[in-house]
Amino acid sequence: MSNNTLILGLQWGDEGKGKIVDALSENVFAVCRFQGGHNAGHTIKVDGVQTVLHLIPSGVLHRSVKCLIGNGVVLSLEAIKKEIKGLEEFGVEIKNRLHISENCPLILPSHIKIDQVRDKDEFIGTTGRGIGPAYEDKVGRRAIRFGDLKDETLLRKKVSRLIKIHNKLLKHFYDSEPFSEDEILNNLLSYKDFAESFSINTTDLLMAWAEEGKEVLFEGAQGTFLDIDHGTYPYVTSSSTTIGGVSSGLGIGPKHINNVIGVVKAYATRVGEGPFTTELFDKDGDEIAKRGNEFGATTGRPRRCGWLDLVALKKAIFINSVDSLCITKADVLDTFENINVCIDYDGENPVYKSFEGWQEDTSLFSSYDELPQKLKDYIKFIEEFVNCKVSIISVGPSREQSIHL
Repeated sequence: MSNNTLILGLQWGDEGKGKIVDALSENVFAVCRFQGGHNAGHTIKVDGVQTVLHLIPSGVLHRSVKCLIGNGVVLSLEAIKKEIKGLEEFGVEIKNRLHISENCPLILPSHIKIDQVRDKDEFIGTTGRGIGPAYEDKVGRRAIRFGDLKDETLLRKKVSRLIKIHNKLLKHFYDSEPFSEDEILNNLLSYKDFAESFSINTTDLLMAWAEEGKEVLFEGAQGTFLDIDHGTYPYVTSSSTTIGGVSSGLGIGPKHINNVIGVVKAYATRVGEGPFTTELFDKDGDEIAKRGNEFGATTGRPRRCGWLDLVALKKAIFINSVDSLCITKADVLDTFENINVCIDYDGENPVYKSFEGWQEDTSLFSSYDELPQKLKDYIKFIEEFVNCKVSIISVGPSREQSIHL
């Protein structure tokens, strides 16, 4: 059996998974996305050049790596084409490397409209990109899927049914303008050649790779506490961001996941609404936001910042069967005199343990031995509290700024 690795976020997303996936992709055959949509933003910095990916797996910058988007992803045709074009203009070859599941549900303009008008009333804090409504149609068994673009007769039938439902919602429930069925249909038909080039039965492909012993890396989007079942509901995303989403979102059994790396910042952030026990509203929070450049890669929204919550982290490790941790953005805390971690709750309030800051520039270090002792003490306490070893420490945004233990 091949040695396949899963990279997951253990907070509310934005943990730096893209950088870690990119770094670990060098020696794998393929990288696979299994959930979410273009509401995800994975930022990769190579040789001083920053690339932001939303749908295409973060292994794409390694030219020999295959990239697969599984059935658990909801697909914006406009976004994926734009992303492909941008990468090709950057000199990255996509043809014959990218495979997209024919069963990916499509995001339509009407999904986006429903998402935007609904969130004005519900204040969930979505990205307004149609992700939630597209998943609703998937579960309601009325979604238009990527492979449907190759069958015009079937496509016309499904568009007619779905747009009638969307227009009823928009007109009678949200008092908003309806969509033209013909306009939606013609737009989708314009992507027929695109679907014929990229759509495939990805489960059959994964079966073949498994039989050949190919090494695969699974890339999670968002984070554990945005999971539709295990997150801070209802302030969550609409997909399974945890380990169970791999099997359902790709059509591959759990025994093919051999190693789980959980990615967590040295502190905590979240975007949008919802509870955040360790959130800071003082100069420390401002300093973290400034040093960490804490703005959403997809939306540009400022992230809420706080101290690391070890109680929540321990739960995320259990949910995902995490084998080891990757701690990112340790360098962001370089300037702090004191650093707190949450070790318990007193009602809704965090109970903190305080550490002396190391107050050294860690971004220049390339080995564990070089790290300040106070940072090593911080890491050791995290390991002992959550009963999980740390295997990678990231001290900067670039590919080479990762220390492997």
